[in-house]
Amino acid sequence: MKIPSLVAVLLSALLFAGPVSARPANVTDPDAPRSLPASGPVSVSWSDPAQFTELRYSHNRWEAQRGDWVVKLAEHLRKGTEKVLPAGQRVEFNITDIKRAGDYEPWHGTSGQDVRIVRDIYPPRMTFTFVRYGSDGQVIDRGERKLVDMGFLSRGGNGLDSDPLRHEKRMLDSWIRRELNDQRRLGMR
Repeated sequence: MKIPSLVAVLLSALLFAGPVSARPANVTDPDAPRSLPASGPVSVSWSDPAQFTELRYSHNRWEAQRGDWVVKLAEHLRKGTEKVLPAGQRVEFNITDIKRAGDYEPWHGTSGQDVRIVRDIYPPRMTFTFVRYGSDGQVIDRGERKLVDMGFLSRGGNGLDSDPLRHEKRMLDSWIRRELNDQRRLGMR
């Protein structure tokens, strides 16, 4: 293919592809989803992220609302729950609040105001409600959970984990292991 025809193909693809949004993802966008698409035995929805502690009390609201971190945490919660959920059971989650580990410290000046500083005084927190149904469709557990991982920085890691949500995901994994995977708690030996 000649260079001029390659340019023509690329230009026509761009022209006929429809509008392209160059703006980054924003969790408070009114068109952003408020639940994961229905799939499997675990459903996850969430309240308006603009009301989450992460945004309401952030020292840099503009940077805090960037990205799709709510969806990623909801997907992690779904995936982890599906791994331990006995066949036939299902769970419905509704996330009502999130505060990610770390915060922005604008007093560091313009060179550091957009950097999330992770210190032990900024632990990850999450609040959600859930309803767990047995294979017969009856409610076997329900409630509200307020998770906080005060020791998140002392948890072992390989030091190579660069996932910006690693502290929140580890907190969710711990809750799933502790509460959802404990069959004795539900009388299912």
